[in-house]
Amino acid sequence: MRIIAVALTMLTMTGPAAAAIASLYAAGSLKAALTDVAKAFETASGNKVEAKFGPSGLLRDEIAGGAAAHVFASANMEHPKSLHETGKSGPVTMLARNRLCALIRPGLNVGSETLLTTMLEPQIKVGTSTPKADPSGDYAFEVFARAEKLKPGAKAALEAKALKLTGAADSAKPPAGRSVYGWHVAEGRADIFLTYCTNVIDAQRQNAGQQMVALPDDLAVGADYGLTVISGAPPTAGKFAQFILSPAAQKILAGYGFAPPAH
Repeated sequence: MRIIAVALTMLTMTGPAAAAIASLYAAGSLKAALTDVAKAFETASGNKVEAKFGPSGLLRDEIAGGAAAHVFASANMEHPKSLHETGKSGPVTMLARNRLCALIRPGLNVGSETLLTTMLEPQIKVGTSTPKADPSGDYAFEVFARAEKLKPGAKAALEAKALKLTGAADSAKPPAGRSVYGWHVAEGRADIFLTYCTNVIDAQRQNAGQQMVALPDDLAVGADYGLTVISGAPPTAGKFAQFILSPAAQKILAGYGFAPPAH
């Protein structure tokens, strides 16, 4: 915490004349929260944040290929760690935690205790993101692996029927301002969509009648978000990364449903 305090002190000493730019590459699920965090940082420091949001796996590949990113905020720890292990970034710190929930179409009667049985019904369309390209898809497939212990054959059945509707470079894009998950469910492409609980909350705000169902303990999967500063980034990038970990920024993240980093 002392490091954070020092960093914040440095921010207050940086006047508007500095106007340095920090380039943020971040998971799409962090877009609303980190947009507000970036605004708070800009107000405190006089510096500017330019952000690009998208599936963490695709962003990781861009950064590994030389994209001009300074700070990478991923929806898992593995993608930033892979950059660190190849010398492309500094150490990786957990910035927040999330978990998976089920977004349910209106009129479908399902609860935590019946979620697995319902997903396995042949007529039920189960939406996920794309594994490897987007950690949300990896987490969904981890749910399928856990389901195997409860119902033999469930893993293969769910993997075969999963509709990978988001997260790939060629995934369909929703209308501007729409939650992609709520949009797919509203358009009938998925009856149940496994995604982050924070995404489900956002979808519910936009789509009356869509339901959130918590995964039962036997299927529950958590998501740890990782933060790293890219090698060779300007000092402003390090200051911004420290700001993301500060109490002020963590309060903003909590307001969007994210849990604080594990200690």
